[in-house]
Amino acid sequence: MSNVYNVAVVVGSLRKASINRKVALALAELAPANLKLEIVEIGDLPLYNEDIDGDSPPAAYSTFRQKVASSDAVLFVTPEYNRSVPAPLKNAIDVGSRPYGKAVWSGKPGAVISVSPGAIGGFGANQHLRQSFVFLNVPCMQQPEAYLGGAGSAFDEAGKLSESVKPFLQSFINAYGQFVEQHKK
Repeated sequence: MSNVYNVAVVVGSLRKASINRKVALALAELAPANLKLEIVEIGDLPLYNEDIDGDSPPAAYSTFRQKVASSDAVLFVTPEYNRSVPAPLKNAIDVGSRPYGKAVWSGKPGAVISVSPGAIGGFGANQHLRQSFVFLNVPCMQQPEAYLGGAGSAFDEAGKLSESVKPFLQSFINAYGQFVEQHKK
């Protein structure tokens, strides 16, 4: 019997009704039995500033860091802004990587799915985030790469996942479950 791994899901879009949030929730429903996905909110994180991150960091910093630190793995679901990750996501990465030497990301198996209404599915954000994983010491699932283009049609008006998208997400989350299992042994 395999273990159950807690996965911190970081959604790069702050809108409550964002396509990215819907994809994150769909992945949680499709997740294999060895993964328990939980969205870790990033919208209330103050911009990272070392001056306020001393002996008494902002409560939002501490809460975020504790949630990610207590997870076994990390999954990023992000749109693309200007060929990169959205500012709130970059800020969350920075908050989690400080104070220096105490990063909450280190060693946690990670994966990225970029979600965009555009044709290339957020390729720039996906690749840019993978670059950050190198410094953060996040082993990244290389395959399958996951770019969900044309994401505006991934859900119907009632919010139900399209049957045409479901196999893609199922394949991705199943592969990630295997990746986490391999890296946590």
